[in-house]
Amino acid sequence: MTADRLKVLCLSQLPPSPPRFGAQARMHGLMTHLARDHDVTAVALVDGAFDPEECRRAMARYCEEVVLVPNPAATGGHGKRRLQLRSLASSRSFERLLYSAAALQPALDRVLRRRRFDVVNIEFPYLAHFDVRQAPPGMRPPALALDAHEVAYDLAGQIARSDGSLVRRIYGEINWRKLRTEERAAFRAVDGIYACSTADERRILADVPSASTAVIPNAADVEHYQPRPSDPPADGRTVLFFGLLSTVPNVDGIRFFVREIWPRIAARRPQARCRIIGARPHPSVLELAGPGVEVVGFVDDLRPHLAAAAALVVPLRVGSGTRLKIVEGMAMGKPIVSTTLGAEGIEAAPGRDILIADDPAGFAAAVLSLLEDPALGVRLGRAARELSVARYSWSAAASRLGGFYEQIIAAHGASTPSRSRRADGDAVTSGAP
Repeated sequence: MTADRLKVLCLSQLPPSPPRFGAQARMHGLMTHLARDHDVTAVALVDGAFDPEECRRAMARYCEEVVLVPNPAATGGHGKRRLQLRSLASSRSFERLLYSAAALQPALDRVLRRRRFDVVNIEFPYLAHFDVRQAPPGMRPPALALDAHEVAYDLAGQIARSDGSLVRRIYGEINWRKLRTEERAAFRAVDGIYACSTADERRILADVPSASTAVIPNAADVEHYQPRPSDPPADGRTVLFFGLLSTVPNVDGIRFFVREIWPRIAARRPQARCRIIGARPHPSVLELAGPGVEVVGFVDDLRPHLAAAAALVVPLRVGSGTRLKIVEGMAMGKPIVSTTLGAEGIEAAPGRDILIADDPAGFAAAVLSLLEDPALGVRLGRAARELSVARYSWSAAASRLGGFYEQIIAAHGASTPSRSRRADGDAVTSGAP
């Protein structure tokens, strides 16, 4: 890192702060720590799921400027279904249509032409088709960095193949191929791509071998998430799952756990309790509540719930990227049982830092070992906490990201294009996508 402060524009399809679920937590963690050494401006879409003023206040604590652009397309229920039907008749993916708010390009034009930025950081591939290679007259346009939280088309393909509904499988098979075309175009359009894991980095390089890449892992605020004397002790019986309860990977994972794994645990440990925490629970998640199974919904502070749990479970069967729930649980010193996919990209040693199992019987046996041997949970939790502090703190991740910015800025300065390129391959100078 140099002593110079970089000017960074963060572009996102949702506000990074306050963080309520995984994608927000990654953006919030990186940007707040990045802002300690650099000047951060944010432009984000916002829809009815967020309180714009709450988001603006939270982001203003670390941003030089915050611009929130309403996204009328991001509606649930019937509005989402109509947009999905519209996408079937379009060459564009559902995600591309969902985030193509007409007001976003003019907002970007105003910000980029008023102040020069060293780098524009694009979250996910969905906004890479907007024209962001702009600067005030006579100044060099910014370099572009893409945060690949996941390989989106790979995840969409997994979901399309795993969904039990024939209609949804057909729709998913059509949509993920469009998303693949758009995401690969986004990879080619930017100067650098950073992934959450080496597995995702390999997937990106398989698509675009010439891409400049880095691995910036998901992390935790290890000062915030840590064992505290004021927290309740582990109760020896609670098994905890947390995450945004409207996403397909989380919904599929917790249904798999409650339906196929939990009965094996409850049969041997009738006093055991399963607690499910997270915002926006899908109806099929709410239906899981019953004897021994509690669906809590969103909580303001996760730490007391993590502290009281005997084990954290991550029974995911589809997904990409790395799971923040694991690194946050590790930071709290909790013993964790995960599937292989759930722990993908996290350098935790099975049996030392985490327990890994993929089939229902093996997963249940791993959870039962923690309920029946508290000392094992203490050993795993202590090792997990040490690993999180050493390798998975936001401060370390943000430092690596700053270094990656400097790398792609230097390469971009050596070969600045005369015209900007959109991620769909069309040369542009300005205007809406």
